[in-house]
Amino acid sequence: MKPLYCRQVAGLLASTLICCAPMVQADAPIQLSGRIEQGGTATGYVPKGTTSLKLDGAIVPFAADGRFLIGFGRDAASAAALIATLGNGQQIAQSIAIATHQWQIERVDTPMRPAAIPSADFERIRAGELAQMTAARTIKVDSNGWRQHFIWPATGRLSGFFGSQRIYQGVAGSYHGGVDIAQPSGTPIVAPADGVVILAAKETPFTLEGHLLMIDHGMGLTSAFLHLSRIDVAVGDHITQGQTLGAIGTSGRSTGPHLHWGMKWQDQRIDPQMLVPPMPKAN
Repeated sequence: MKPLYCRQVAGLLASTLICCAPMVQADAPIQLSGRIEQGGTATGYVPKGTTSLKLDGAIVPFAADGRFLIGFGRDAASAAALIATLGNGQQIAQSIAIATHQWQIERVDTPMRPAAIPSADFERIRAGELAQMTAARTIKVDSNGWRQHFIWPATGRLSGFFGSQRIYQGVAGSYHGGVDIAQPSGTPIVAPADGVVILAAKETPFTLEGHLLMIDHGMGLTSAFLHLSRIDVAVGDHITQGQTLGAIGTSGRSTGPHLHWGMKWQDQRIDPQMLVPPMPKAN
C-alpha cells in the first residue's frame, strides 16, 4: 500500500497535518508532442482513469478519447507542472521543461513617446469592446478544429511577427501579439481550421481592432482576425477549414492594409506561425 501524500498546513491555533491521496512523480506518464516552447502549443493524452487535468493550477479540458491541448505564453516560465487526478484520488504529476524563444527585440536609443490621454468617450467605448472580447472567449463551443493541421488564413509578405518588441532607452514597449500579413484591401481570408464564430464586429468596427472576427477552434484555442474590410460570417456559424471568412482591410488602428492574426490558448497569447507550415513563396 502506497503512503499518503501529506503536507503541513498552518491553522489559527496550530499547524495541522493534512493527508491526501498519493502523489506520484512519474518519469513520463503523459506523452506530449508539439512545440514545447514559449509561444508554442502541445498535445497529449491523459492517463487512463483521469478525471481532471491542470497546468500550473489552471484547468485543462480533455476530449472523450483523452487527448488535450496546452499552450505556452510568450513569456512563459522555464518549467510548468502538469497534474492529472485519477478517479481514485491519486495524482500523477509531471514537470514540463519549456524552451525559451529568441524573439525579435529592437533596442532604440530614443525615449518612448508619451501616450496620449484617452478621452472619456474612448474609455467608455473601449471598456465595452474589451468586455465583448472577454465574454466571447467564455462561450462554450463544440469544435475539433484544434486537432487539425492549421493553414495560413492568407498568404503574402510577413510584415509583423509575434513577440517582436522595441526597447526605448531601457523601457520596454508592448510586444506584438500576432503575425501580420501584408496584402491589398479586399484580399479574401480563409479559416485556418474548423471552428465556431464567437465574435463578429461587422457593422461597427472596434476602435483599435477595426472589423474584428474571432473564431473558437475548441479546447480553449481561439483565433482573432483584425483590421478586416468585410466579414462574411456571423456569430454562431460553424465554419470549416479553408472557408472564406471575409477580406483584408485597414479598419481600426492600422497604418496600411494587412491581416493581423492573433491566437490564444485560454488566456495565453501564442504564436500562430508555430501552428502552420512555412509561408509559401510568391510566384
